Amino acid sequence: MNTVDLSGAVWRKSSRSSGNGACVEIAVLSGSQVAMRDSKNKQDGTILFFTPANWNAFCEGAAGGGFERS
Repeated sequence: MNTVDLSGAVWRKSSRSSGNGACVEIAVLSGSQVAMRDSKNKQDGTILFFTPANWNAFCEGAAGGGFERS
């Protein structure tokens, strides 16, 4: 398992975030890799890592309604 140094990561929330703490945050890392975490569990929660291509596919799917509940 690879370890990623996140000590210098700059995390940001969406501008559409409601401010109630139930958000996701992202950080763009070296090599354009993107990390995503739950803002409620910053210290020891799960962090997802995306390659640039996977991040683009995720964003396109979200914008296109690909994750709507049916």
